[in-house]
Amino acid sequence: MTICCRDEDPWAHLEEWYRTPLGRELLAEETACLERMLRDTFGYYLVQVGVAGPFQDTVGASRVHQRILLSASPRPRAAGRQMAASPSRFPVATDSVDVVFLPHVLEFARDGHQVLRETERVLIPEGRVVVIGFNALSLWGGWRLMRRGQRRVPWCGDFLTPFRIGDWLSLLGFQVETQEMMMFRPPWRRALPQPLAFLGTLGRRYWPLLAGVYAIRAVKRVSTLTPLRPSWKTRRQVIPGGAVEPTARQNGCA
Repeated sequence: MTICCRDEDPWAHLEEWYRTPLGRELLAEETACLERMLRDTFGYYLVQVGVAGPFQDTVGASRVHQRILLSASPRPRAAGRQMAASPSRFPVATDSVDVVFLPHVLEFARDGHQVLRETERVLIPEGRVVVIGFNALSLWGGWRLMRRGQRRVPWCGDFLTPFRIGDWLSLLGFQVETQEMMMFRPPWRRALPQPLAFLGTLGRRYWPLLAGVYAIRAVKRVSTLTPLRPSWKTRRQVIPGGAVEPTARQNGCA
């Protein structure tokens, strides 16, 4: 039984859930969406938070040179560098990261808004954040309300809406570039019966905002008086000399 526990590492349990039939179906749609969102995104550092293995091939194929996984507990089979830390406090230098990827992080974090504040802090000007989350305004959100007492992943998470995420991002100075919606089918464990296979096509056309999962890519905007990107010759290292550079701002600053 896959249990959600915020005192441990709910994203490790989510990785187990991705191996279920429903999880594999969702993962196929999410990885395809992530590939599209990273296709024209490039840079030197990408920080991926929480879930590791299910997305590592897609992230590894991106045009970002180095990937760093930030997780609550070590992932023995994860590729690239790893840091064990809370998602609400990145041990990463300010203005040093090109892309932050948050797959189902906000609904399981103790303070989702604080995760986005840390994301804004570590991103360089014009850096990107990609957020994937479960939509509260959907059949998946309704199923979660009926099963929340069982504390099983993913239904124990605090599902949010893309509107709420958009508001949080706007308050932090981000501009949403693109949004995709997926999984219009009910969250049944078994495969969707063939007579209901049309739900995906109809959902994308007539009720896109009621999809079970959303993906958002946003860019960090800055004042026009601020240089858009630091010089490659003077880029700050995320992990200089094998150690993480201390952060320049306190955790509570926006």
